[in-house]
Formats: sequence, C-alpha cells, structure tokens
Amino acid sequence: MKKTVLTFIAVAMTFAAAQAPAQNSPWLVRARAVHIDPADKSAPVAGVGAADRISVSDKTIAEVDVSYFFTPNFAAELVLTYPQKHDVYLDGASIGTFKHLPPALLAQYHFMPGATVSPYVGAGVNWTTFSKNRMLNGQASLEHDSWGLALQAGVDYRLSEQWSLNVDVKKVQIRSDVLIGGVKASHVKVDPVLFGVGVGYRF
Repeated sequence: MKKTVLTFIAVAMTFAAAQAPAQNSPWLVRARAVHIDPADKSAPVAGVGAADRISVSDKTIAEVDVSYFFTPNFAAELVLTYPQKHDVYLDGASIGTFKHLPPALLAQYHFMPGATVSPYVGAGVNWTTFSKNRMLNGQASLEHDSWGLALQAGVDYRLSEQWSLNVDVKKVQIRSDVLIGGVKASHVKVDPVLFGVGVGYRF
C-alpha cells in the first residue's frame, strides 16, 4: 500500500508539473525588430566651428533578449545582437563606416505579471565595443569601448501561456571620442532611442 501511495503521488506530481502554466517558468526569450534612431550630438571638430556636425545613420536590426524572473514582478534582461554597421557623416557628407556591438543588461519591474496586458520598466548598463573603423581612409577612428546607462519601457500582450507580443522602447547612452591621426578631434553622443516590436516565448 505504501508503495502504491508513493507511486500515485509521484504520478500526480509529474502530471501537475506538466500542466503548470508557463507563467511559472522563470525564463522568457524575445525576438524583436528594432529601429535605432541616434541622437547625433557632437562637439565641434578640432575644437572649432559649429557643434553637431557629425551624424550616424539610423538602422533597423534584429535583436534577441533573454529574461530571468526572480519573482513574478522582478526580472533581469540580457539584450543581444550581432555587430552592426553604420555610416558616419560630416556636414551631411559620408566619411566612412564603423561597426559596433551593444549588449545591455537591465533590471526590470513588471507591474501586472500574468495579466493579458503586462507593462514593465527597466534600467541597467550598456557596453558598446567599436570595431572596423573605416573613416577618412583610415585616418579617423572611435574609441574602442563605451559604457553607459540604459532605460527601458515596454508592454507584453499575452497570446497564450507561452506566447506574447511585445512592444519596447529603450534609451541607451553610447558615446565616444573621435580620433584623427590618434588625436582627439571631437566627441560624439550617439545616444540612440531603440523602438522594438517582436514576440516572446516563456518556457
């Protein structure tokens, strides 16, 4: 009898775990299409002339993020993508390109976990590394790394226990000195706003 009861309990627990809603899982993965809209603020070139002469092209990219829920309300989100290529302009004329990789880690608060419409806010840190600077025929480059704050607001629209739609807006600090011949010539504040739309899956 004892063995039968234990077997019954084990089967019941297995069945209950199989039927548990996905909302109880701590893992959420989203895939988004994100439009990057740079602020395009820069210091005068070589310390003279007007400001904001340097600009960076906007772009739409693919983004994947992974969230882990410590509680129903609090989560951490790691935002990932692949190196992105941007055009750089001086007074509207192209002076070359560069690539950057901008992962971010954010702490989130979800106001209405489990609801059909679940808004959230987040704050964290962004690390951007620049590479393949090809500006002014190799004479100009950007600093290798940039650290800055990242702010976020978004909403999940629940479609099922696993699937959801997502709309997300982030403001990210990305800044760098512009070097010409190894000498600082200007300072740029890319500081983009990122508008994202995508889908989420909760395991």
